[in-house]
This record gives sequence, C-alpha cells and structure tokens, in this order.
Amino acid sequence: MQIHKIYFFFSFFLIIVLFSCNNEDPKEFKKKLPLKETWKKGGEFNADSAFKYIKKQVDFGPRVPKTNAHKKCGNWLVNKLTNFKLKVTEQIGEVVAFNGEKLPVRNIIAKLNPSSNIKVLLCAHWDTRPFADRDSININQPIIGANDGASGVGVLLEIARVLSLDSLKLGIDFIFFDVEDYGAPSYNSSFFDLNSMNDTWCLGSQYWCYNLDKNYQKPKFGILLDMVGAKNAVFPKEEISRQYAGYYLNKIWKLGSYLGYGNYFKKKIAPPLTDDHTYINKLAQIPTLDIIHYDISPITNRYDFGRFHHTHQDNLEIIHKPTLKATGQTVLTYLYNI
Repeated sequence: MQIHKIYFFFSFFLIIVLFSCNNEDPKEFKKKLPLKETWKKGGEFNADSAFKYIKKQVDFGPRVPKTNAHKKCGNWLVNKLTNFKLKVTEQIGEVVAFNGEKLPVRNIIAKLNPSSNIKVLLCAHWDTRPFADRDSININQPIIGANDGASGVGVLLEIARVLSLDSLKLGIDFIFFDVEDYGAPSYNSSFFDLNSMNDTWCLGSQYWCYNLDKNYQKPKFGILLDMVGAKNAVFPKEEISRQYAGYYLNKIWKLGSYLGYGNYFKKKIAPPLTDDHTYINKLAQIPTLDIIHYDISPITNRYDFGRFHHTHQDNLEIIHKPTLKATGQTVLTYLYNI
C-alpha cells in the first residue's frame, strides 16, 4: 500500500513537470535548439585545370620583378582574366625594396559583377622569391615558386573560370598582388634585424592599400590564398585572421570539414604571420583571412611553411591535386553560401 502511494505521488509530480515544460512557448523552445548548418552545393572546382594554370606560370620561369618571365606571366594573366569576361585593370607603381632598390609594381585586378552591392575580395601574390635564401645551394638564384606564388594564382584562376560560366550575382574583386616575396633574406640576419624588416614583405599589397580610391566600394571580407598546393598541407587558424576576420574564418573551416577536407582545415590556432592579409586588415580595414600552409616543423618544433619554402625544391613536383581541390572547392562553395 505504501509503495502504491509513492508511485502515485511520483507520477503526479512527473505530470506537473511535463505539463509545465509543454507550456513553454514553442518559439522560445526552438531558439534554444542548436542550429544545423546547411550549405548550397555551388559550382565544381576542377583541380586538373588549376594544375595546368600552375604549370603555365612555372613554365615562364621565376616571376621576379624586372625580368622577362615576370612580364610575360603578367601579360598572360591579364589575357586569361579578360577571356573570362572579367573587368581587368592594372595598378602600376613603384616600391622600394629592403636594400633600397626601386622596383616596379604591377597589381592585376579583375572584377566579376562590379555593380553588385555585395562584394568579396579574393587575392594571391603572383611574383616569386628572387633568391633561395633557405636552401643550401644556389642561394642567390631565384626560385620557381610552384607553391609559393603559382598555387594561389592557379586556384583563383580556376574559381574565376567556373564563376564566369555561372549566374552567381555576387561581386568578386580578384587581386593578384606583385612584389610580395621580395622581403629581406634570412641569410642577411647578421646585417638586418629581421623582426624590424617585416614591412619589406608584401610591397604590392601595401602599395594597393595606401593608394585605394576614395570611392572604392570595399568588399564585405577577403580571402588570401598563399602556398595552397603542396601534399599534406595544413591550414591552421592563423591569429591575425582570427583577430580581424574570425567570423568568416570559422565559417570556412566548418565548411571545409563538412566537405570532407578536415585533414587540411585544422582547428589548431597558429601564431600571427606577415602576409598580404596583414596590410589589407590593418591599412585597408577589410576583414581578410589567410588560407596558408603553416604548421609545426618536426625539425625545429616551430611553426614553418614547409621544408621546401624559399628553396629550389618549391617546384611542380610538390604540387598535389587533392590539396588544390580541397582549397578551391571549399572557397568556391562558400561563395555560393554568402
């Protein structure tokens, strides 16, 4: 009999609790539920096509300012983007290198749907390192820059090709920055305080930022691609990207994981680095994130850009089509979800 009373009171209590829960406003209850991310599929990125664009650049030779290879590659880029029916302009100027040398700068700008109210900036640098300062041989010779230079450009060209055939109304400013890789060489560390020489890098993007047209409609945010073609690339959440463009960074990394590329788009946090996005964030004040291979070296136990960085090993042999696919498909798909 006592047991029946206990069951009765427990059942009565449970009914009251359930009734009070069910009386909660359904709209309020729904707000507390975690939202499931849904993504539109978008266009298909072709890694074979991107690879061909990379090879074409490499075939010109090192794209160092003041060289014939640099001039020919620049002309090819302009023609290719024009063939994609984009509005192409060039920003021509002059910058001063770490050693006082005056260098011509040629930033190539291509716009898709320039009259759109919503714009995104996609950028990469197209020049290459004038010396192999991290190599043990031929350190004064320029590198071919298949990964550091050509890979970001190749991915952007393929994205531009796909979008030129689509009806997406989003405005996109493609910018191919020049003179990114002319920073002070590491073998001159006895002559330079390299920590104070950060601004000797990314001279093309600095020039663009300092000379922005007052009437320029700034993009909503930007994505920089740098060294995005090597096998086993690791793209961490770099600190400057997190600080200035954290919302877009987290979205894109989630999308990368959703698409099956979580082995590239890592959740790990990486220290800040100097790249084109540094100046776009600080000078142009456009929230911009950097997708870049940047991982802890097993040799030095410090963050680095790979054993081939700024060496003659940065050639076509290290370019991996699955890496190009992971990078390009993730960025391209995100553009359809803005």
